[in-house]
Amino acid sequence: MTAETVAAQTAATYDVEGRLLEVCTCNTLCPCWVGEDPDGDGTCDSVLGWYVDRGTVQGVDVSDRCLCVSTHIPGNVLAGNWKVAVLVDDRCSEEQQAALLNVFTGQLGGAVADLAALIGEVVAVERVPITFDVVEGKGYLRIGDVAEARLVQFVGATGNPTTLHDSAFSTIPGAPAYVGKAESFRRDGSRHGLPDVAVTGQNAIQGMFRFTV
Repeated sequence: MTAETVAAQTAATYDVEGRLLEVCTCNTLCPCWVGEDPDGDGTCDSVLGWYVDRGTVQGVDVSDRCLCVSTHIPGNVLAGNWKVAVLVDDRCSEEQQAALLNVFTGQLGGAVADLAALIGEVVAVERVPITFDVVEGKGYLRIGDVAEARLVQFVGATGNPTTLHDSAFSTIPGAPAYVGKAESFRRDGSRHGLPDVAVTGQNAIQGMFRFTV
């Protein structure tokens, strides 16, 4: 195999790993994760953040960068037709932003592409300051002035986090999800044509991911 072949293969792949924080307006546990319709009014409004601790995309280092989506799901999660605003870490260079968008919009294939295929409309792509933190199972996510949430995991009788495996739907395909609730979840959705949100005690998910192609 020539050096040129190796370089070409490397340029066509990505390998990113990190952490997920997700909150939504459903009760715990969100029915979407087991393929059922959202509870309440039959829709689900959420924000999700994927923080890349380490990773490269087509040779571009995207470590220590985050991408979030503010999402409206109009019915069953697997039926698609999601409406989303994509919110990119404002510390990204133009090259890093393009690389993250290529992965998380499904342009480079893999399990992420199956998730991205459920999106029916991208209403905006914006650069915003993002705060993403997880300490001892407690998560905090702030996406500029768009959204803010505080999350806490459920813990079982053994003291270990409660986990969800082999679910019908996942925002971290191939990895267990740590289920919990949001102590608070606020979203200014109207700026993107999405519902506003201000709830407490609703669904929250944390987890780890590794996406590679």
